[in-house]
Amino acid sequence: MRMSLRVRSIAIELTMFQNNHTKTLAKFLSALLVVLSLSTAGPLAQAQRDRRVAEPAATPSPAISRTIASTSNAPRNLADLQSRIEEIVHQPALEPGFFAVKIVSLDTGDVIFEQSANKFVRPASNMKLYTVAAALDRLTPDYHFITSVYAKEKADKGTIKGDLIIYGRGDPSIAARFNNGDYFKGINDLAERIVAAGVKRVKGDLVGDESYFNGAPLGSGWEWEDLQWSYGAQVSALTVNDNAIDLTVRPGDKVGAPVVITTGPPATFMTIANHATTSARGSKSDLQLYRGLGANTLEISGSSPLGDNGFTGSVAIPDPALAFETMLRDALTKRGVKIDGRLRTVDFRSGKSLIPFDEIGSLKFGTNQPATIEIANLSSPLFSIIAAHTLKPSQNLYTEIILRTLSTSQPRLSTQPVSRGNSSDEDTGLEVVRSFLHQAGVTDSDLALNDGSGLSRNDMITANATVQLLTYMSKHRYFAQFRDALPIAGVDGTLRTRMRGTPAEGNLRAKTGSLSSVASLSGYVTTAAGEHLVFSMMLNNYPDAGALRRDSIDAIAVLLASFAGKSQ
Repeated sequence: MRMSLRVRSIAIELTMFQNNHTKTLAKFLSALLVVLSLSTAGPLAQAQRDRRVAEPAATPSPAISRTIASTSNAPRNLADLQSRIEEIVHQPALEPGFFAVKIVSLDTGDVIFEQSANKFVRPASNMKLYTVAAALDRLTPDYHFITSVYAKEKADKGTIKGDLIIYGRGDPSIAARFNNGDYFKGINDLAERIVAAGVKRVKGDLVGDESYFNGAPLGSGWEWEDLQWSYGAQVSALTVNDNAIDLTVRPGDKVGAPVVITTGPPATFMTIANHATTSARGSKSDLQLYRGLGANTLEISGSSPLGDNGFTGSVAIPDPALAFETMLRDALTKRGVKIDGRLRTVDFRSGKSLIPFDEIGSLKFGTNQPATIEIANLSSPLFSIIAAHTLKPSQNLYTEIILRTLSTSQPRLSTQPVSRGNSSDEDTGLEVVRSFLHQAGVTDSDLALNDGSGLSRNDMITANATVQLLTYMSKHRYFAQFRDALPIAGVDGTLRTRMRGTPAEGNLRAKTGSLSSVASLSGYVTTAAGEHLVFSMMLNNYPDAGALRRDSIDAIAVLLASFAGKSQ
């Protein structure tokens, strides 16, 4: 069944490709305005992370309007603050949903407000808080992902006599996101290192070995509709450009002409079938994109009218390791390296990897495995930087890579081909997260973890658990790195257009979350009186993805930031 993008319009937390506009909500704190960022995603807008329907412009509910407009001053005391939060939480428009809230003072430990804090809710991308916090603790902010290049022997007068093996360990930074929008820089850096090792010719194959991860490339509880888009990109130990292509579809220059398709980077590793045409100016656009499960062909059909903006979005690629290899072969060819053999890939399920499992971050392969030696490698930026690139834009793929990397947080060194029994990296990573959460004071009864990113519809947590985690992290040795990785209201990440012109701007740091029936926000904020608060707000079972659910959460956050009183 083909998926109509007009029917299944998608809005995103971090919109790389959609236009935004703001709408004034009401005067707040006399001179300040509450500015709402309302998505104007057209019918072809598409999510980069958590799938949800497009958010139409919405009039704030009477409860929110009264809460903000009824006073020209910040909440004066705790009772006043609690009363206004209560009014927002219990507004009639949200009655069909389920709102879990907990707000605690980090300075006094007092609970400022709570509702259903012990009930299970779906966290959406608030799940990323758990995965990244565990990774900072277990891997440390100084951890590097290493991509290695192996051969049976060093280049002899420039020639590798057998295969050249590219062995990935999940580095997500070989991507435009880390290189000022340059799709090729990470691959070019690796190619330069191979050339610097004296390689001029490879008589064998160029092999992409992604066997470092042993589980399924897709997360548990993901929906099939997620998998076509970049926010549902499959996990690979050889990852390039977020395992997606950026796609633009524009009308042709005359009626009946094929639409014009461009991709970044060029999609030489997959097939794009263009069946779409240009229709008359002013007619209805009905472009459709479809890539079947596991298919290597993206089909584009329907029509786009003259003068229309067409479609811009990001689509998951079916074989990340092959894409990595293809781009690397091209980069090597441009540098005069000849590859005699073919491109091929090796994963854990094939059982054909000759590379042993090494200690995490170690470069000891050549010393214990005579069959291969490392001739080059590429190191990622510090994990603290990757954490920020994960939480601020709410990047699902990176979180899933981090989860699987946690399974390697115990040293594993073998001179034999890898054998890890029946435990997948995803399952082992989740066990590491649970172990860390026990350390943080979060019990198993507060959790039902299924993936690392929150894209799974089977994830369940409580507001109690999230507040406990955030409270623990506020005292953690790596709190600065954790805090700095969070989106900042009105400044960056998925909060860059939210709460502008309010006391929360530049102050509140929190993780957003959004699915088709979920909106969440959890993090830290400092009140006008200088008190430090931690909070978790998760609205579930509310299928209307209009601005109301987001604005209700933001209104509470702004009240906290403007609170001039004390919790005691």
